[in-house]
Amino acid sequence: MNTAKVNNPTSTRDRRFLTLIAVLSVVVPVLVALLFFMPKAGGAKMDVSFLPPFYASINFLTAIALVVGYVNIKKGNIKVHRASMLTAFSLSAIFLVAYVVYHYFGERTEYGGEGALKYAYYFILLTHIVLAIVIVPLVLLSVYFGITGQLSRHRRISRWTFPIWLYVAVTGVLVYLLISPYYS
Repeated sequence: MNTAKVNNPTSTRDRRFLTLIAVLSVVVPVLVALLFFMPKAGGAKMDVSFLPPFYASINFLTAIALVVGYVNIKKGNIKVHRASMLTAFSLSAIFLVAYVVYHYFGERTEYGGEGALKYAYYFILLTHIVLAIVIVPLVLLSVYFGITGQLSRHRRISRWTFPIWLYVAVTGVLVYLLISPYYS
């Protein structure tokens, strides 16, 4: 047994955080999916109609923060890159809370469009949902590796994280714009 590896606190810390990231990567999407099968909060009346435009705005701001972070890392401005990416991460966390609250208390909205737009909507929605699940571990790993200074690991995972995260943020706005006429 390699005692250097066992006594290395970074290795132990990494294992703990990577385990937490793995657990969150499963638990978060499962809990969000369960929202669609759970009965609505019956007794609690809460007007959450303001949340879809709010979390669409959060997605828009996330996309901007991601692009600002990307441009700045290409320029070598690590400070602005880090601040932008932590802003995108924080906005995504706010989005998740707002999304959960809306889907727990709000009514489900069906898309009412027809023709080619209907197919485009469902394609965007499906790819958005699938990639929103995929992005959870990628974002958590990218943030963890960046914060802990594991820059080669950060760069390797962020090559995948950035385009997928940007796609999820932008398509989140598109999904809202396409379904917003059908909110009650």
